[in-house]
Amino acid sequence: MALWNKIGARGNVDDRRGAAPRLVGGGLGGLLLVMGVTYLMGGNPLQVLLQADPSQFQIPTPTDSTQYEGADEYEVFVSTVLGSTNTFWEQQFAAQKRTYVAPKLVLFRGETTSACGGAYTESGPHYCPLDSTIYLDETFFEDIKAKLETQGGDVAEAYVIGHEVGHHVQDLLGHLSESNTSNEASIQTELQADCYAGLWASSLNTEGVLLPGEISEALDTASAVGDDRVQTHASGHINPETWTHGSSEQRVAAFTTGYTTGEFSKCNL
Repeated sequence: MALWNKIGARGNVDDRRGAAPRLVGGGLGGLLLVMGVTYLMGGNPLQVLLQADPSQFQIPTPTDSTQYEGADEYEVFVSTVLGSTNTFWEQQFAAQKRTYVAPKLVLFRGETTSACGGAYTESGPHYCPLDSTIYLDETFFEDIKAKLETQGGDVAEAYVIGHEVGHHVQDLLGHLSESNTSNEASIQTELQADCYAGLWASSLNTEGVLLPGEISEALDTASAVGDDRVQTHASGHINPETWTHGSSEQRVAAFTTGYTTGEFSKCNL
């Protein structure tokens, strides 16, 4: 377990894990469910997202629940990781004479509403640029640990959050656009987000947060979510022409580039 108590910053976390889902706009089908299916079928989910009309979606306030009342250990962990990324990216943006606007993170179980039409377990952790929010179903990590045989761990989960924050950074820098929807461009977008996650993880070393060897959890998860490994698990076949996120080797290499260099410019993939 990394020493997260060394981090004092906290991010903006909206805990909806005990809320009853009230999906609107996209209905039960939902835009992000379509995105998830698109990805599994070898398509580019970014194309679906960027074609969405945000005016057709609403974000109702979740119902009250006492099940997750107060900040439990997991919510504190997620808020701490997010707070750490906020601190890191504020410094990076300031060095470029820019202002970093921190994202929000929604914790949920099963499904919840979002400006992108709904968030679902099947969608996996993702960033919605229409509301600058990361959506995270905590059960996702249990799922990939079982299905993709990852070692899991808190550093692995932190890497995933760092990757999604990387997409927020891309959004702020204007890198997520309709002209960037080819499979090749999508792969570069994902690899850059991995590199950004590596940059942030590198900063944890100066704070003494990571214990020796713990970064292997992040590398293992980056490898597990490579297109080749996901396709092998889903169908037993690998088709590079349909890749949208990059191979296991590419994803590990991108994260490692950020982690070992600590240089923002090295992530211009």
